[in-house]
Amino acid sequence: MMTLKPTISWNDALIKRYNLAGPRYTSYPTSPQFLDDFTEDDLNAGIARSNKKGGALSLYFHIPFCDTVCYYCACNKIITANRQRSVPYLARLQEEIQMKSKLFDRDRPVTQLHWGGGTPTYLSLEQMQSLMEATASYFPLLSDDSGEYSIEIHPKGVDEKTIRHLRKLGFNRISMGIQDFNLETQRAVNRFNSEEDVANLVRHIREQAFHSLSMDLIYGLPHQTVATFRTTLDKIIALSPDRLSLFNYAHLPHLFKTQRQIDESALPSAQLKLEILQMSIETLCAAGYVYIGMDHFAKPGDGLVVAQQQGELQRNFQGYSTNAESDLIGFGVSAISAIDDIYVQNHKRIDDYNQAIDTCQLPMSCGMELSQDDRIRQRIIHYLICQFSLDFEKIEREFGLNFESYFKAELNALKLLQEDELISIGERKITVLEQGRLLVRRVCMIFDAYLARQPEIRYSQII
Repeated sequence: MMTLKPTISWNDALIKRYNLAGPRYTSYPTSPQFLDDFTEDDLNAGIARSNKKGGALSLYFHIPFCDTVCYYCACNKIITANRQRSVPYLARLQEEIQMKSKLFDRDRPVTQLHWGGGTPTYLSLEQMQSLMEATASYFPLLSDDSGEYSIEIHPKGVDEKTIRHLRKLGFNRISMGIQDFNLETQRAVNRFNSEEDVANLVRHIREQAFHSLSMDLIYGLPHQTVATFRTTLDKIIALSPDRLSLFNYAHLPHLFKTQRQIDESALPSAQLKLEILQMSIETLCAAGYVYIGMDHFAKPGDGLVVAQQQGELQRNFQGYSTNAESDLIGFGVSAISAIDDIYVQNHKRIDDYNQAIDTCQLPMSCGMELSQDDRIRQRIIHYLICQFSLDFEKIEREFGLNFESYFKAELNALKLLQEDELISIGERKITVLEQGRLLVRRVCMIFDAYLARQPEIRYSQII
């Protein structure tokens, strides 16, 4: 069992030197590498291999609707106050559930389920129930509350009745997008979360005995300072969520039109963003939270912390997970599936998604089958990003190769990171040191075979 220290080492000079743009590695290869010529035959072959192996399933449902727009948002979303827009979408979503269920063995339990968006609570209580019932009629959902069944919510518009209904449907985990309590920042990004309303929701969530409460914050938004964000953090810590995500706002208005409504002059400078991040990490660690990795924190007894200590932490498209080894089936517009050694993504445009369903076709737009080299590098990135260490012998046993020979160029490239004490290399093992943990994405990038081939792909800054 590995023991992780609850703090990390901050080195301002190294952070500035290595804070490049790079992937978040919720998958490897990353989604920009997916190919348009990926076929239904390729998908069926992957599912056949998956069924032969058996094991649990994970289901993801993308609910793209929001009634108001948050200016910072880069998600695939549909902004509409017309609730009837969701009716035909849900009908098609249930058609997709039925189509895909026929491809998977019925005896494979669903141990993980997640509704994301958009805003899943945009749906009415009756629509939520209908979708969950349709899912249960085609996939073996667990009825004993032992699975990880989670939903993302926007606190605005959610009340005690909704919380009770979600629990009754089988959800036992909630992820709540807060971003910031500072009213000036909220006005600037059109995202409003009353501190009082959030506190009431937290109370209702605990009364309904949800297994876990996670909260999301964003640093780098307009009008944020170290002082204002510290005030938000103090309020969040008082609410005592089990998990916290602290995301870096990437201002890319040329890619996301809604971000053009943000006043760039009100954004904190790069230096101020780093100061906010440093304060946040120190504050959360001092409050007892454990730094999991990337931008995630959790209480010491949380399942993510335990999994990391036991060397069992995983990572998938929803972030860190305790059971990401389960094959993931995505439903809805833009949803991604990870099945056996394939990735496949649904159509990103709603019209394309609708047309596929209406013509009884799987709504897939692109995908890829992993090569042996992809699988090797995927495993390496997994160890680095989840465990902050990489044992050469584990890779050699699993893939039948000599690590030093296969990765001669990568080991040479890592020497500079070792000299800067981001990592140590010794005894046939790479260890990410304390001041390298914030920059672990930069370490992973050394093993990414696609970055040099497609330098035009734009990613957000590492931190």
